[in-house]
Amino acid sequence: MPVPTAEPRVGFVSLGCPKALVDSEHILTQLRAEGYQTAPTYDEADLVIINTCGFIDSAIEESLDAIGDAMAANGRVIVTGCLGTKAALIRERFPDVLAVTGPHDEPAVMAAVHQHLPKPHDPFIDLVPPQGIKLTPRHYAYLKISEGCNHSCRFCIIPTLRGGLVSRPIGDILGEAQRLVDAGVKELLIVSQDTSAYGVDQKQPMGFIGGRPVKMSFTNLVRELGKLGVWVRLHYVYPYKSVEDILPLLDSERVLPYLDVPFQHAHPRVLQAMRRPAGRAHPLACINTWRAARPDLVLRSTFIVGFPGETEAEFETLLHFIEDAQIDRLGAFPYSPVAGAAANALPNPVPDEIKHERLERLMSCQAAVSARRLNARIGKTYQVLIDERTKTGLIGRSYAEAPDIDGVIHIKGHAQPGDFVRCEITSADVHDLRGRLAPA
Repeated sequence: MPVPTAEPRVGFVSLGCPKALVDSEHILTQLRAEGYQTAPTYDEADLVIINTCGFIDSAIEESLDAIGDAMAANGRVIVTGCLGTKAALIRERFPDVLAVTGPHDEPAVMAAVHQHLPKPHDPFIDLVPPQGIKLTPRHYAYLKISEGCNHSCRFCIIPTLRGGLVSRPIGDILGEAQRLVDAGVKELLIVSQDTSAYGVDQKQPMGFIGGRPVKMSFTNLVRELGKLGVWVRLHYVYPYKSVEDILPLLDSERVLPYLDVPFQHAHPRVLQAMRRPAGRAHPLACINTWRAARPDLVLRSTFIVGFPGETEAEFETLLHFIEDAQIDRLGAFPYSPVAGAAANALPNPVPDEIKHERLERLMSCQAAVSARRLNARIGKTYQVLIDERTKTGLIGRSYAEAPDIDGVIHIKGHAQPGDFVRCEITSADVHDLRGRLAPA
């Protein structure tokens, strides 16, 4: 059991998606503002906060394992995040946790901290940097523009966990973005549950940026973010008609020609069974329209195989789509019957062995697509943001690679993390590229 110190110290574990990471950053910022210190190990912490994920079974188990590790090593644990909506499960497994709160609930987390580890007197507010406490490298940051989701996808429980869509005021978003840029951030990664639905929950009201009226719409948000002079990368963009409106706003030095679009499937019946928004629009038609307007557009997407009722013929349609669409970066996973998801009640579940066999076939197909797409970049020169220095050189990313989820570019040369360099691509494999520094 840790011994309380003069300066209360909090350990923190952040699991799950970038939206949860932003929640973690907000909690850490408030902790620091109130004078709490962060502890690098469980032994040095007076208590531990675990921000959990509860989306799929593997994430639930990872979260429960993290709680168990913290309980064994420290014993004083506050649980928050998406798994917090399953408080009975957590309490059954770990009856001695100090508190359990749901996702996006900083006030409840802080109330639990205050109860079990009273805040110090006279906190030094100036110890908190203007951009808050970040869990990413200094040169990039996630920026959450809304919370919750209005859709009813049968495989998903996010609306149950996080509620309906609530868009942030556009002035608040741009104010936070400017503070991040002023602090040295070179890349803003825009996240939400449905980025292209920004503002629709409030019927796109008028907002204000520095006293200037601006309508809260997806297009206006993208336009305003593009004025900051840094990379802006759009994630979780649904294939609505509004995507066509932002294509003229994309360029390789500001709002990047990179879209993360979670298509999830390509067969119309499966999309309808999933209750996907914009599911009636054929994904390939969307992609062809976008690429006709932006030939340099890079696409990332995710797909589910083995959704209840998926036939072999419907899966073959998905494979043909992967070949035709030539998506640059792709993630896929077998359908998992998440507790509380409406899809669990659908007939004709796909056996696990078939789901995993289909996943292997899909990823094999995508590996060939990825290799062709990356080989086509050999000999071209890109602006690259350096993420890391290693003993053998540099690791960076162009506009075509998002951090953590996409491949990287290995570069011979010298630079610092956060630097922009020019890089000529010299070779490629299935996932990553290699290059050399080119004249600026």
